[in-house]
Amino acid sequence: MRMTRAPESVLITGATGAIGQALALEYARPGASLTLQGRREPVLRELAGRCEARGARVRAKVLDLRDRPALDGWLRELAGDGLPDLAVVNAGVNISAPAPGQGESWQDMETLIEVNLRAALAVTHALAEGMRRRGSGQIALMSSQAAWRGLPATPSYSASKAALKAYGEALRDGLRVHGVRVSVVMPGYVTSPMCAAMPGPKPFELSAERAAGRIRLGLAADRARISFPFPLSLGCWLLAGLPPACSGWILRRLGYGA
Repeated sequence: MRMTRAPESVLITGATGAIGQALALEYARPGASLTLQGRREPVLRELAGRCEARGARVRAKVLDLRDRPALDGWLRELAGDGLPDLAVVNAGVNISAPAPGQGESWQDMETLIEVNLRAALAVTHALAEGMRRRGSGQIALMSSQAAWRGLPATPSYSASKAALKAYGEALRDGLRVHGVRVSVVMPGYVTSPMCAAMPGPKPFELSAERAAGRIRLGLAADRARISFPFPLSLGCWLLAGLPPACSGWILRRLGYGA
């Protein structure tokens, strides 16, 4: 598979998370221009310094993606300042049911939907329209292995990632003729505070650095789905094809059921 040249300008949302930080450092090099968005200013400032030490130019944007007017203003700024070669729509949160058999709180669900879905689609839509007019660009949407088959303890998270998977795959087909490449990234368990807070076993867990390396290589190869690690990806794909009663029984046996 032909590899594309490294992007000169990269935008990463959720850059203060584990994968976001690792991706920023993965793309930081002399001559590269990085736009990094995150909510935690001290972490973002420290990350910007590390990327600059590697020779990259960095623009840091402290922004809560739930702030719709601020997000809309930032997206207008991006359109005016020049669109990136690559946008990694990475920001996301996770919630889980407080106990087996109990539901998630609606307030927590609203927050998750606002960040994982509405903000992700808003960023993607704005950048995709600009890239379509320009005739070039690449977008990566951060989904999850949970998109294959929802997990009982994290139904809202699973639903948001399934929506991103479907949206990204459809968008890829629609934008390809305009010179815009779209990939859906589907990591398994990646070491991070968010991963640690998720209930259930975490097989084949990877470091954020290893995950970022796989994502970069997958994007360079313009893969439609960047799904890893392989054993977990295969298992989740097979699980999704089974009747719900059967897949639910397997999940309970593996320690994921209610």
